Amino acid sequence: MNRPRDDSSSGLLLVGKVLRPHGLRGVLRITLFSGSEKGLLDAKTVFLRTVSKGERKFTVKAVKAHKNIFLMEIEDLSSEDAAEAFRDADVLIKKDSLVREEDTFYWHELLDIEVFLESGEFIGVISQILPTGANDIYVIKMADKEFYIPAIFEVIKEVDLRNRKMIISPLEGLLEINEV
Repeated sequence: MNRPRDDSSSGLLLVGKVLRPHGLRGVLRITLFSGSEKGLLDAKTVFLRTVSKGERKFTVKAVKAHKNIFLMEIEDLSSEDAAEAFRDADVLIKKDSLVREEDTFYWHELLDIEVFLESGEFIGVISQILPTGANDIYVIKMADKEFYIPAIFEVIKEVDLRNRKMIISPLEGLLEINEV
């Protein structure tokens, strides 16, 4: 999976990826990165970026949740062939259009953040985020070790974006069991 990134220079934020067309009318099947749902559902415009076509701005006609993905209908895409040209495209929205919900963080904010136990012991940095459906999994890397930590309130005690620091209280044995 591509690593979500903050395209600050363009004012855009990578929020998801086009999976493939859905049906014959140009609708796109989209998977979203954590914390992006509200931003996409409220977006009036999106940007689709492909290697061959670069970045293109589109007006959103409709977005709806469908099982574990989202279906997006956008102007200027009215056929399966037109939609196929955007298979695997990055989905970006304007960063200033995002509305943060309480206790919600965007992937780009958490990547490379330092992780500590409540005792103050340094555990590592978040190197990757894995979506699982129920909750995300943070991959914490320290030297030659990796730990998988669930992104749940019982484990994540504090996130300080300003100081790039996360405090965790892993359940007993979690670090040992999930060490890779």
